[in-house]
Amino acid sequence: MQDFTLQRNADTKDELWLLEHPPVFTQGMNGKPEHLLSPGDIPVVPVDRGGQVTYHGPGQLVAYVMLDLARLGIGIRGLVEALEQSVIDWLAAQGVTAQARRDAPGVYVEGAKIAALGLRVKRGCSYHGLAFNVDMNLEPFSRINPCGYKGMPVTQLAELGISLSVEEVGRGWLAFLASQLRYTTRLD
Repeated sequence: MQDFTLQRNADTKDELWLLEHPPVFTQGMNGKPEHLLSPGDIPVVPVDRGGQVTYHGPGQLVAYVMLDLARLGIGIRGLVEALEQSVIDWLAAQGVTAQARRDAPGVYVEGAKIAALGLRVKRGCSYHGLAFNVDMNLEPFSRINPCGYKGMPVTQLAELGISLSVEEVGRGWLAFLASQLRYTTRLD
């Protein structure tokens, strides 16, 4: 992501990478060590995104958004809102009511976080992105203060009765993100 962002020019096409990570805690640039309660055998990796600490693991959709914000005509707040709204709209299509919180970026269902955001912008281009909990082991979230919030509840699609794979969620959600960004989708 960093290399892609540093090497891109005005003609470089935007990219979105959808993937799953092995178990890992990532600590944002301004992350406070007191939010790592008991990481145990899960590695903690410092990363150059905003935000505090979060957990990534199998069963979670991670979307890295490498976008030229100037070309899109949006700022970082607009990108945050587009990411959040795309998840809210996708969840609504599944019959689930969700909302964003201005004080704690991400998407919430009945007060529990289902999607976390962490971004970085360099030279007007974004990278890092969104983590959307699909069907994963949520126990590691108890080893941290998720996103720097003590006791923040975390949920996932499986707990909401939505039985889809990470790949199915990614392919379905992509259309909602494309709509928010006024893109057409092309899966390569």
